[in-house]
Formats: sequence, structure tokens, C-alpha cells
Amino acid sequence: MGQKIPPRANRLGITEVADSTTFAEFRSGEFAAILQEDMAVRTYVKKKLKNAGVSKILIQRKPGQIQVGIVTARPGLVFGKASEGLDIIKAELAALVNRPDLNMIVNVFEVNKVDLDARLIAEGIAQQLERRIAFRRAMKQSIQRGMRAGAKGIKIMCSGRLSGIEIARSENTQEGSVPCHTWRADIDYGFAEAQTTYGIIGIKVWLNKGILEPGEKSRPNIKAAAGHSAKEENKSLAA
Repeated sequence: MGQKIPPRANRLGITEVADSTTFAEFRSGEFAAILQEDMAVRTYVKKKLKNAGVSKILIQRKPGQIQVGIVTARPGLVFGKASEGLDIIKAELAALVNRPDLNMIVNVFEVNKVDLDARLIAEGIAQQLERRIAFRRAMKQSIQRGMRAGAKGIKIMCSGRLSGIEIARSENTQEGSVPCHTWRADIDYGFAEAQTTYGIIGIKVWLNKGILEPGEKSRPNIKAAAGHSAKEENKSLAA
């Protein structure tokens, strides 16, 4: 099963923490409403910040407020001039949720190492494929950069009409060790789609950051936060 579903889903509660934290009554329908709100928030942020290199969208609900954390490789594109971009995102998210009783808080976190983030690696390969760069070259270069950045192993799979051939196929390449069945392995997973002239090509990336100690949580790939220290944010993510 370790190779059939995303590795983060298998490791939730063991080494991974959920990107959304809240409490809701399931039978009352509150859980369904919160889930729809979270999906709407994530869809909006991904569309609004398509070119900002968004890695994760963290949502924390507390009494009277919603905290949205945007983990991005390009925080300058999120803030804009004099933080005008961040104010616009905050206002539009508050209008999207449409709950005046809740205070909307938006924090921006910067990715520490872009070459150690599976989702950003997948998006980078997708952008190269859209520019008609050979898929094997894009995969090889991404693996080399990731291994130089300190990864223990990387596996990349591309699926679709590769090189424009009529029959779709899947090709993957791997370097190092990617033990998907080892629960204490800190494996990051990312997925992206390349919109090419001959169809959609899916890119999946598995990145092994090493083996965790018993009871240790996955290491956040975050450099700093707006108004918060990286140490404080790591504590909040592990809570």
C-alpha cells in the first residue's frame, strides 16, 4: 500500500501533521461546511498565486479566527508593493468565507530549500515541459539538484503523451533510496500537471529526506515567517 497512495496520507498521525487543524461536529454538518470552506480557500490561493511557487497552504481554526499560512518560494510576489498584495488576498479570503464573526489572519512563510520540496520540483518540471524541454533532461536535472541539496533519494514519474507520441505512457527515474514502506522515512510527495499542446502530462515526485527518530515529526522546510520566527512556526506545525 505504500506505493499505491500518497506517502503523506499513510503517515498522518505518525510523522506527518495535517495541513488543516480544526474541531467540528460530524453529525451536525459542521464538518462538511468547514471542509468546503477549506477547499475553496486552497483553490483561490493556488489560482491567485499560480506563479508564486506555493508549496503548502496551512489552515488553522481557532475560536473566533481563521489562520491561513501560505508557504511559498517567492514571498515577494505574495506581499506585493507595501504589502498591498497581502491585504488584497486577506480581504478576498474574508469575502470568500463570508463569516463576519471570524477574524481572517494570513501569514506568509518562505521555503527554506526549493530543491527539497517535492511539489515545487514537480511544478518546475511541468513548467519546463510546457516550454518544450525534453522530459528526460528535466527529470535528470531536478534529481541532480535535489541530491546536491541533501536529499537521500528522489523518484520522479512522468505520465502522458511524452514527446508528443500518440500512445500515452509512463516513465520514471530514481536516484538514491525512496523507502515508501518505511513509516519513519521522511518522504515528501508532490504532484503537478503540465498543460502542453498535445495534452496534459502528470508529474509525480517522491523525495526522501532521511529516517526520523521514534516520535519525531517531519521536518518543516520553512526558512522564516512574516512576524514569526522559524522556531515558533515549527512548534505550531508540530502541535
